[in-house]
Amino acid sequence: MSNTNTDTKTRLESWKVQSSEEPGFHKVITPDTAECQEAQIFRLNLPAGQSYTLESGDLELHPVLIAGKAKLSDHDRLDQEMERFDSFYIPGQDKVTITALEDSIFYIAGAKYEGIGQPMFRKFDATLPVGDIHQIHGSGSGQREVMMTLAPGDEASRLICGLTWSGDGTWTSWPPHQHEKDLEEVYCYFDMPLPRFGFHISYLKSGEVEDLVAHTVHSGTMVQAPCGYHPTAAAPGGRNAYLWVLASFSPAQRSYDLAITDPVFDPAKQMD
Repeated sequence: MSNTNTDTKTRLESWKVQSSEEPGFHKVITPDTAECQEAQIFRLNLPAGQSYTLESGDLELHPVLIAGKAKLSDHDRLDQEMERFDSFYIPGQDKVTITALEDSIFYIAGAKYEGIGQPMFRKFDATLPVGDIHQIHGSGSGQREVMMTLAPGDEASRLICGLTWSGDGTWTSWPPHQHEKDLEEVYCYFDMPLPRFGFHISYLKSGEVEDLVAHTVHSGTMVQAPCGYHPTAAAPGGRNAYLWVLASFSPAQRSYDLAITDPVFDPAKQMD
């Protein structure tokens, strides 16, 4: 293997981070330690009965409740009780108190706040018809279910976020795509306790799959995509489940339709 290939694999391997299960607030992916410079990820593990005041500073923050139940307070617009997969958004220079009613896990997306976005709460509703929030992407072995938590139509400066579930033993983000000129992305996996696992695949250039890295992922694994392609595959008998976090390089680039499919796997081009 050439030094170039070795360097590429080392770089791609560094994109995987295993988040902490210890109680408290944890920085997982931030510009000082990660290749991603726009998309930031935090994790809050809050034992039942404890409270935490979340302060946004210069960031917009989008917490999603991955496990447990919680209550929001000390905010003029956010006072809801939260159940699993409920989410909310706070702009920069804002804060809210979170109290765990049960042992709770929050995955928290962050990005630079640039004056666009107001506090909002979204109740998770699995019965929503397919539309702007509830979506079905792909087909066949690449079909997956998506629930937006911070949709393109919601006000925000940089972030677009949602939850994805694969089928049993199937692929997501297939055909592979990239959006490296406009957005960074992070996949944050949940509901995949060991020994359950899946694969998150990273490669940089169209068709160059001999240089790919297949990250083993399970609950708490978070994988960056600052550039390149990033499909995933679930193990037979299981599903990949993850919060995906898109962060644009500017508010003008905050869009959900900027993905570019790897042409060697594009079905339309394969039919030509």
